[in-house]
Amino acid sequence: MKITIEGASEEFAEKVILLAAQQGANLSISTIETGWTAERAERYLRSLPAGARTFARIVVVDGDGRADADALRAAVGKLNGPTVALSRAMPRGVKAGWWPEGTPAPIEKVDDPDHPSWQKAEAYVMSKDLVPIFRSAFARLAYTQEGQQS
Repeated sequence: MKITIEGASEEFAEKVILLAAQQGANLSISTIETGWTAERAERYLRSLPAGARTFARIVVVDGDGRADADALRAAVGKLNGPTVALSRAMPRGVKAGWWPEGTPAPIEKVDDPDHPSWQKAEAYVMSKDLVPIFRSAFARLAYTQEGQQS
């Protein structure tokens, strides 16, 4: 018997193993954590073009996990280029094996509630628990870039 379970929690996997054992099945399950690690965050940031990396830095470092869309526009110009690059990095990373399928995008758009049909972005946010991970990744990037310039 072969069972494949993707994106399940460790607790769920343990319950499945117990159930299979009750049925006499010989089962092994490997779980892959879909969350962000410092290494994954650094790889994600390295994969971005300069404008998208600046966009991410403004959200993560300057904004502590939140940046108003107007401030981002003032810094990088139109947002469609950087936001497309951010979204394309996710499937590219899965395809390259940098992170597993189901890993959530680190930066999300907050829509303007006054324009529900138009969907103009009000801000871009990152979960507070991801901010330290991505700050660390930015620091490592800066450190390795300094070492390359020396």
